[in-house]
Amino acid sequence: MNPFAYTRATNQQAAIQAITQRNAKFIAGGTNLLDLMKEHVEQPSRLIDINRLELTQIVERNGGLRLGALAKNSDTANHRLVRERYPLVTQAILAGASAQLRNAATNGGNLMQRTRCYYFYDTAMPCNKREPDSGCGALEGFSRIHAIFGTSRHCIATHPSDMCVALAALEATVQVEGPQGPRSIPFAEFHRLPGDTPQIDTNLRRDELITAIDLPATGNVFADHSYYLKVRDRASYAFALVSVAAALDIRNGVIQEARVAMGGVAHKPWRASKAEVTLKGQRADESSFRSAAEAEMQSAVGTEHNRFKIELGRRAIVRALTIAANSGRRA
Repeated sequence: MNPFAYTRATNQQAAIQAITQRNAKFIAGGTNLLDLMKEHVEQPSRLIDINRLELTQIVERNGGLRLGALAKNSDTANHRLVRERYPLVTQAILAGASAQLRNAATNGGNLMQRTRCYYFYDTAMPCNKREPDSGCGALEGFSRIHAIFGTSRHCIATHPSDMCVALAALEATVQVEGPQGPRSIPFAEFHRLPGDTPQIDTNLRRDELITAIDLPATGNVFADHSYYLKVRDRASYAFALVSVAAALDIRNGVIQEARVAMGGVAHKPWRASKAEVTLKGQRADESSFRSAAEAEMQSAVGTEHNRFKIELGRRAIVRALTIAANSGRRA
């Protein structure tokens, strides 16, 4: 790990001012950043500790919920209002990492996780995310865990978060603060696909601080019919090969609205919009679910090593929708 300076911010403005220093990074739980520093993937010259900022509250707001950026993942998952109104978020958080990591990791930090691509972590290998224009080792290498949607010739890495998949499905909003004041970023616009700039993971500006995540009041209609399914190599502390966040508004057996997002398949949480359109107005049955899965997975493109994810994705969508339809609340 390289030498670095350490600053403890006591208020938001001080944190925002400090982050403008060259090669500075915010640190809260540090569950991802410290790993990256140990592997020399990230080498910040200064860490700005934001743990003393007043950003830990989880409160009702405009009929929905505001999740403080520094609230711990474990506290968020176990909060009564999250469990009752947004069980999809609770399920997704509890599917990720270990209890010890969830006790340290923050909501804002969860959004800022970087990929777990083998080649990104191995500094002896080329990686356009780590070093632009150096090449992508995964394109010609072992790509079992890599993306099947939204890839580019520069990067086929996947986003690792479980919580973010649920937030994408529920159409959350990210609140940020910067030198120009506060800004709201719709969750669909927060993370980026790789394109020609895979080194840029989000649309958060360098001098901005995440302050909260807002869950909309409309998310309440999905509370009784939602489910987060995570398919992984082992049940303990493994990232998703494919995950599905499914949320349905069902009345008299007919789907009024559907929200579906996928993890482990793209550079960002993947909103399965084709599946959603296919489901709306249909009976909540296996036939409808299979049609939705087929519609979504038609555009997936696999590699030699991860082509299995296409069929796995179809089956995962059907399974998650089936459990959600049958009163999937299991938080």
